[in-house]
Amino acid sequence: MLDCIFCKIVNKEIPNYTVYEDDFVLAFLDIFPHAQGHTVVIPKKHYDNFLSLTNDEAKLLITGVQNAMQKIQTTLNPDGFNVGWNENPAGGQVVPHLHVHIFPRYQGDGGSSVHSIIKNSGNKTPKEVFELFK
Repeated sequence: MLDCIFCKIVNKEIPNYTVYEDDFVLAFLDIFPHAQGHTVVIPKKHYDNFLSLTNDEAKLLITGVQNAMQKIQTTLNPDGFNVGWNENPAGGQVVPHLHVHIFPRYQGDGGSSVHSIIKNSGNKTPKEVFELFK
């Protein structure tokens, strides 16, 4: 995609601080970090979101995330991680190129768990929601 900032990073039009790279992904430090070592993992090919990937591509992305996490663990030795992505604008996705955030966590860093992202369970019980999947 021509105006995609992440595609420009992959094409070396914009420099980055690479943490990990393989044939499918590029992992680099976020330039507006929310934690020391905050890393973004992107597929080198443009995909709008996770649901755009084939199963094989999803496996390659997750393997890239795991390898980047291992590199962060070895280098920075964080106490834990939060890992995830924002899917589509309603989910908070700002850059329309699939990207996974790796947030290294450190004891006492003031952060929280993924459960703090949203607190709105809707108007249906879990049983009622389950029935919708049948």
